[in-house]
Amino acid sequence: MLKSKICGVSDIKTLEFLVNHKYSPEFIGFIVNYLKSKRYVNQKKLKELFKIKKKKSLYVAVLVNPEKKILEEIKDFPFDYYQLYDCSLKETNRIKERYNKKIISAITVKNAQDVEKYKLYKNVADIYLFDSKGYEKSMSFDHSYIMNINFDKEVMLAGNIQINDNLEKYKKIADIIDISGGLESLGLKDTSKIEIFLNNMKNINNEN
Repeated sequence: MLKSKICGVSDIKTLEFLVNHKYSPEFIGFIVNYLKSKRYVNQKKLKELFKIKKKKSLYVAVLVNPEKKILEEIKDFPFDYYQLYDCSLKETNRIKERYNKKIISAITVKNAQDVEKYKLYKNVADIYLFDSKGYEKSMSFDHSYIMNINFDKEVMLAGNIQINDNLEKYKKIADIIDISGGLESLGLKDTSKIEIFLNNMKNINNEN
């Protein structure tokens, strides 16, 4: 089964649509501390969003090299996973132990050598995420870099994934696909695109 993560959710309408959808994604991501992203949500907004009943999807806090202050401020929010960018192994271990969250270790990839960094996190990551170097920009990387590796954890794939991609091909590469900008129109999440994507995901999984 190919799972999905819809990332960069920042408004109540979209979150309500996702949690109440009959094919809701397995993961929903929120940009918690990366102010450069247009999808960033501050704590006041997060508190409003989390008034919506959570239901089945797991919530992911996307954090770029987070400082202790922000980690303390969000520790009681209903996040199931922390998705960590630019975090050393030592810091990742500290965060996991201190806050008792599952960890998605994000590896940003430009070349085949970058992929090897996942090995550093084997004993702390619950999921490996392979993403482009784009961060707030929608960029891709060469997926062939990770195709023939036998990973010991679930693999999440991000980086400019679009709803008109052949989503079936991702099943050979990853366990979870992470999509954000591909579900937007004019910079905002578009529920009509989300509907197409979630139904496509359901159809792909039903075929197998």
